[in-house]
Amino acid sequence: MAERRARPALSPKKHAWRRQPPPPAVPPAGDDPTAPPDGVQPNGASVVHAALYRDGHRVSTPDSLAETFRQLREYPDGMAWIGLHRPSEDEIHSLAAEFDLHPLAVEDALEAHQRPKLERYGETLFVVLRAARYLDAVEEVDFGELHVFVGQDFVITVRHGAAPDLSVVRRRMEETPELLALGPEAVLYAILDSVVDGYAPVVEGVQNDVDEIETEVFRGDPEVSRRIYELSREMVEFQRATRPLVGMLHSLMAGFAKYRTDEELQRYLRDVADHVTHISERVDGFRQALADILTVNATLVTQQQNAEMRALAEAGFEQNEEIKKISSWAAILFAPTLVGTVYGMNFDHMPELHWAFGYPFAITLMAVVCTSLYVIFKRRDWL
Repeated sequence: MAERRARPALSPKKHAWRRQPPPPAVPPAGDDPTAPPDGVQPNGASVVHAALYRDGHRVSTPDSLAETFRQLREYPDGMAWIGLHRPSEDEIHSLAAEFDLHPLAVEDALEAHQRPKLERYGETLFVVLRAARYLDAVEEVDFGELHVFVGQDFVITVRHGAAPDLSVVRRRMEETPELLALGPEAVLYAILDSVVDGYAPVVEGVQNDVDEIETEVFRGDPEVSRRIYELSREMVEFQRATRPLVGMLHSLMAGFAKYRTDEELQRYLRDVADHVTHISERVDGFRQALADILTVNATLVTQQQNAEMRALAEAGFEQNEEIKKISSWAAILFAPTLVGTVYGMNFDHMPELHWAFGYPFAITLMAVVCTSLYVIFKRRDWL
């Protein structure tokens, strides 16, 4: 492995982010000016894109890691920017051998599923970022993971997932060679800025979801509870992606000041930190809002259940009243039926069978029994 060399100190450049169109860089003979964009993997390899830069302009587009290493040694003041997507162990280990990457950082880059963090191993920075994008079709937040190695003359990005789209970052930097000339720190800033800017559409999409959920809650949608839980789980993951960035950026700004990084670049980094703080506060607000909405929904569901139980109880009470009325009238009508039944047996030996007042007596007895039962039931509010 060739000995790594220190990148020459760059002179401070003010207002490096102004986007005046620079004169087009002329690629050296034999280089392909139409290199494949990030996201296209040539020959099935995980190397998405590799390029060498000098004074802010692209000078070469190697088609393999070995060629990148060889050409980087030929440019003592150049910078390599290598992008990979789900690399193999052999590719990561070749990068580690060439650029002296720490084994712990290499292990993290291979395994993925890391929390956002910023670590320094000697002269190499290792940054883990969680990018996010909002999927309108399914109304979900999709998270990706990005690992960035930043050294004196190289930037290595390892993506796990679809987000972020680093081809946009690369084009943005190549359109501003005065910023790209500031070296790997400027590339790191641009990546951070792109990841943070990618949070804005997610925040807007989540805000729309929260508004829709509020409407569904008061509309009484039975599926709204599940949607609240799913969005709350996404906000927990979103919070894990954004909250550590605040401390990471402050640490990075302190390091930029310590190593006397370009002042204008420090200002841009502070702007990114402000955006992260704002996004983090919005995410915290979403979590609190969803918790409040869940409480309101639980209250509304309980009230609805109580109303249904009360309606059932009232219906049962009304049914009982009707049953009491029917039972009372049945008892009243049963008394004359009983008397009539007894006197309708046609036995020869029955008391008062041949009595002249037998019929009026039977009718009077029926009337007295029915009237007595009616009065009793009326006093008990059965009728």
